[in-house]
Amino acid sequence: MDGFFAGIEQLALVRGLKASFVAYPIVNALHIMSIGALLTSVWLMDLRILGAFRSLPQAPFIALLRRTAFAAFGGALVTGSLLFSVRASEYAAMPIFLAKMGLILLAGANFLAFMRRAKGGEEPVDGAATMLAVLSLMLWTAVLFAGRFIGFL
Repeated sequence: MDGFFAGIEQLALVRGLKASFVAYPIVNALHIMSIGALLTSVWLMDLRILGAFRSLPQAPFIALLRRTAFAAFGGALVTGSLLFSVRASEYAAMPIFLAKMGLILLAGANFLAFMRRAKGGEEPVDGAATMLAVLSLMLWTAVLFAGRFIGFL
């Protein structure tokens, strides 16, 4: 497996990213922007489900934030993959990185479970939707913290 990650680090795109004075900081900034948009949209959706922003109609508010979250997740996925590629062998061996990936999978599964329950209408929120929203807040916050720890461990 080490050879696979070392191979990623030797791809031309990755070597170019490493060699460029500006490319890596730009990708890093775009990753932070994507994470900010993702977490903001998810938090706002979850808070709306939990009863905040009642003056805003739930269905269009959730629909807008869902699209924003998907786009931001796509941006975070692309930029995160590029950041990972620069030190793939090192990151793949870090328990905190593996924890972050596991948390992202759990948060994604939670999101899919929520989307199956909520059809996007103005239906009242039941206990299961409330639990999923609370779990989402916790999981995405944990993803953020795990990601920040990667840079410091």
